[in-house]
Amino acid sequence: MQDILFDFISKYVTLTEEEKNAIISLDLFRTLKKGTVLLKEGQYSKESYFVLKGCIRTFYLIDGEEKTTDFYIETETLSPPCVINMTPSEYYVDCIEDCTLLISNSDMEEEVNRKFPKFEIMCRRLSEELLAKERLEFDEFRTSSPEQRYLSLLEKRQDLIQRVPQHQLASYLGITPQSLSRLRARILERSKG
Repeated sequence: MQDILFDFISKYVTLTEEEKNAIISLDLFRTLKKGTVLLKEGQYSKESYFVLKGCIRTFYLIDGEEKTTDFYIETETLSPPCVINMTPSEYYVDCIEDCTLLISNSDMEEEVNRKFPKFEIMCRRLSEELLAKERLEFDEFRTSSPEQRYLSLLEKRQDLIQRVPQHQLASYLGITPQSLSRLRARILERSKG
């Protein structure tokens, strides 16, 4: 699992053995079962998540109904806004598969950044990338139809379609599970003709 992390980090900075050992010594790796809730609405947290294996999702609970907003899979990072803003979380985070995560907290990150300045550079670059990616995804979501969103998902994140329960996928797309079934049937019919 460490190799996945170090391969990811190497896209941003080169680590010395001392720096790699420092990360390992922090004991950040956690194995969690499917269904584990990592964060609840109203809860304060300092934890950020890096997915080594599995899938986690963010969702809101509105009038008793889950509204999925995103999925995070291998080598994707989630730093909930409540960590940065030091406010109660507005949403939930849970594991929708058995997961191996690197879970860090903001206090520990500050200490590591002080000891190893290149981590701060990496985190800044990663944050900039994530912000740009989320902005594009948000704009695409706001300007596209459910069918366009689904086709985009097929193109960019096809693995989610196999991994995520249909009702969560439908919620993520902003439609009902029944509408998703009809949408899939229409697309399949068109691909045959």
